[in-house]
Amino acid sequence: MADLRNNFVGIKSPNPFWLASAPPTDKAYNVERAFKAGWGGVVWKTLGEEGPPVVNVNGPRYGAIWGADRRLLGLNNIELITDRPLQVNLQEMKQVKMNWPDRALIASIMVPCEEASWKAILPLVEETGADGIELNFGCPHGMSERGMGSAVGQVPEYIEMVVRWCKQYTRMPVITKLTPNITDVRKPARAAKAGGTDAVSLINTINSIVSVDLDSFAPQPTVGGKGSHGGYCGPAVKPIALNMVAEIARDPETYGLPISGIGGVTTWRDAAEFMTLGAGNVQVCTAAMTYGFKIVEEMITGLSDWMDSKGHRTLEDITGRAVPNVTDWQYLNLNYVAKAHIDQDACIKCGRCHIACEDTSHQAITSIVDGVRHFEVMEDECVGCNLCVNVCPVENCITMVGLEAGVVDQRTGKPVDPNYANWTTHPNNPMARQAAE
Repeated sequence: MADLRNNFVGIKSPNPFWLASAPPTDKAYNVERAFKAGWGGVVWKTLGEEGPPVVNVNGPRYGAIWGADRRLLGLNNIELITDRPLQVNLQEMKQVKMNWPDRALIASIMVPCEEASWKAILPLVEETGADGIELNFGCPHGMSERGMGSAVGQVPEYIEMVVRWCKQYTRMPVITKLTPNITDVRKPARAAKAGGTDAVSLINTINSIVSVDLDSFAPQPTVGGKGSHGGYCGPAVKPIALNMVAEIARDPETYGLPISGIGGVTTWRDAAEFMTLGAGNVQVCTAAMTYGFKIVEEMITGLSDWMDSKGHRTLEDITGRAVPNVTDWQYLNLNYVAKAHIDQDACIKCGRCHIACEDTSHQAITSIVDGVRHFEVMEDECVGCNLCVNVCPVENCITMVGLEAGVVDQRTGKPVDPNYANWTTHPNNPMARQAAE
């Protein structure tokens, strides 16, 4: 049976599934329930400095995007960091860690970008017995307007500076949480590494407005007739998160830097994808808020069963396995040729493949053959774009088939070249022409 035990920068947990810093980890009651359900660790909802607690709105805090079946695809959150007194949180953290010594407990922290503020809070957190800290440099709303959260995460120099302070004033491992609200995520990751961070976690939420009430003309969620931008999370952000994780994992300057993957993890498969792209573990929020803490049971069972079926014994066997296969577009093999193929026995003749191809792509799928409704790929027109595969409602009805070397591509009339060739040497590339000249 696959061994799911996780060791992330020296922080041990029985599995790689942690709850992210968010409403589900706001108090001992929630965290105890999470651990009983089977979660390997939690990142406690972000702590602020001592003094008057942060004030949250007393009304709607979430906006949402749903699929056609009312399945939650994305959640917009305007809630801030914990609004509970610091000492209450610290006392509860200490007790929870005593009750669950085998689980990972991480303290998320956000205080003003001043050395004294970080120096003051770190010993207090250390006394709880927490396994590590996560620096919240990602929150895009409310706190960022106060010079914290993503306001720090968008400035690499600030990131490096604060990480250095934390490494100076605490023995605990430091995980730096990065914002996706930036042009190139590699730069803040490099800054965190330069500051001495033990790991990075990403992504935090994406700055967003999810919808507008067309009666009140106010963004949702609406509070007293007004709305604000918030942090977007859930399944819809997973592709963005996967790309950013991969960018850091394959960057020569951050290669080998431990990564905690966050962003739309809902199933074991999502977790496996993050880990193959370089994440050492994953953090979950929206899925738990949608389906409850027991969803972790399916994640654990699913990941274990898949690993067993593939012969993977430990998490290290899969971590980073996909990274070598991630490349820039310019290095893709332009001599590779594939064509779509429709399984006529599985086809329900809905016509979605035809209309998508006819209206928006390459007019390569029939609709009528010999006077009968029939959908078939015309290989002399098919460019292998695979749009039809993605719009077909029947799984595996349409598949992509690669042409063997030497086989004539009916669209071009040329045999498939067995040699690898990419854009960097293509004759149509002006840069390639200049280099040749």
